[in-house]
Amino acid sequence: MEYRTIIEPFRIHSVQAIDLPDLAQRERALERSGFNLFGLHADEIIIDLLTDSGTGAMSSNQWAGMMRGDESYAGSRSFFRFEAAVKDITGMDEVIPTHQGRAAEKILFSVAVSEGDVVPNNTHFDTTRANVEYQGAEARDLVIAEGTDPSAILPFKGNMDVERLRRTIEEVGPDRVPLVMVTVTNNSGGGQPVSMANLREVRAVCDEFGVPLYLDACRFAENAWFIKLREPGYEDKTPREIAREMFSYADGATMSAKKDGLANIGGFLATNDQEISLNARNLLILTEGFPTYGGLAGYDLEAVAIGLDEVLDENYLNYRIRSTAYLAETISNAGVPIVQPPGGHAVYIDAATLLPHIPPHEYPAQALAIELYRAGGVRGVEIGTVMFGRPDPSGGPDTSAAMELVRLAVPRRTYTQSHIDYVGEVVIDVAGRASSLRGLRIVDQPAWLRHFTARFSRL
Repeated sequence: MEYRTIIEPFRIHSVQAIDLPDLAQRERALERSGFNLFGLHADEIIIDLLTDSGTGAMSSNQWAGMMRGDESYAGSRSFFRFEAAVKDITGMDEVIPTHQGRAAEKILFSVAVSEGDVVPNNTHFDTTRANVEYQGAEARDLVIAEGTDPSAILPFKGNMDVERLRRTIEEVGPDRVPLVMVTVTNNSGGGQPVSMANLREVRAVCDEFGVPLYLDACRFAENAWFIKLREPGYEDKTPREIAREMFSYADGATMSAKKDGLANIGGFLATNDQEISLNARNLLILTEGFPTYGGLAGYDLEAVAIGLDEVLDENYLNYRIRSTAYLAETISNAGVPIVQPPGGHAVYIDAATLLPHIPPHEYPAQALAIELYRAGGVRGVEIGTVMFGRPDPSGGPDTSAAMELVRLAVPRRTYTQSHIDYVGEVVIDVAGRASSLRGLRIVDQPAWLRHFTARFSRL
C-alpha cells in the first residue's frame, strides 16, 4: 500500500538551536535594520526563509568528504573530483570553479557582453540582471505571458516566449545578442520550471541566428524532476538522464552550487567555448583564484561534488518538491493568494492581490514580508518593485515590477513539518488582517541591488 505522507528521506544527525525572540525584540530589530530584512541578525529570526541559497543541511557523506579536502594551491585532487562531477552532468568541456553563482555570472558577462548588447532570458534574477546591466547591456525578460500571471496554472510557466526571442534577435541583430540565457527553474517568476520542448525550441532559434545558449542552472535538478512529473515521454527517465539532456542543448552554464549543489558555498561556469574559457580563466585568476580552486577551499569542492550526485536522488527530489507544495497547499487552502502552481524551492505569496490598497511604489510585498517577520519571526524576501523596480530620476513613483511577490524559500533538508506548519499559521494570521497593513517609502538606497541594503520608513 502507498501511504499519503511523504517522509523526509533522512534522519537528523545533529541539531542547531533556534532562537525565539519575542515580539518586542522583533520590533526593535525592524527599527534598527531600517525595515530591511537583510539587515536582521540571525539570532533575531525564528524560521529563516529568506533564501534557499547556501542555507541547507549537508549530508554526513558531504561532511565526511570534506575531511579529504586537498588544499593544494594548484592541481588539487579535490578540484578534479569536482570537475568530474560537473562534466558528468553537463557534458561540457571546460569547468571553472567560482565561490558562488554571481561570481560565475560576473566573469561570463565580463568576457562575453559589451555595452549596447541585449541579453534575453526567460527572467533574469537580481544578480544576473545587475551583472548584465553593469556591462552597459540590456537584460531583457522574455518569459511567456502566463509567467507573469500568478493565478494562471500551467505545467511550465517558466518557459521562454520563443517568438519574442526570435523578434528580439531580429530587432537588435545577432551581433548585439552575445548569448541567450534560460533560468531553470525560473526563480523570479515563482520558481516555475522550463520544459524540455521549450529548451529545444530556444536552441533552434539560437542555431538559426548563430547565438550561443547558456543555462542559469542553480536549480537544474528540481527542473529535471518537474519534467519527469509533467512532460510526456520523460516519466520513465531518471533525473540524471533528464538533466543531461537539458544541458545538451546549451553551450554553457552558470551555477550557484549553494542551491542544487546542496553546499553552503560554491559555484561554477561551464562552457564548450574555448575562447570564453580562456578569457574567463584569466579573469578568474585576477578576481577569484587559481583555476583549480576558484575562490573555494578544497573541502568546499568536495562538498559540491558529492552534493551534485545526491541532489539527483529520486527520493530526495520527491520529498523536496512535495514539502514545498505542502506549505503552498496549506496557505492556499486558507485563501492566501500565491503563484500557482507551487514552484520547486519556494512558495510565492501574491502581495498585489492580498494588499490591493497598497500601490506598487509603496512596496506592498516589502510591507507583507515585514509583517510576517514582526508577527511570527518568519523571514522571507520581497520580489517586487523593491528588487526589480526602477527609481524615477525626477523623483516620481518607481517604475513597478511585473509582480509583487513575497518568496518563502525553503532551505534543503533543514526544517521539519512542524516548522512548516508554524509558517503556515503565521501567513494565515497576517493574511487575515491584510487590510490593516500600510506601505513604505525608501529613505536611503544604493545604485545597484538596492534591496540588499536600502532603508525604509513606514507611511
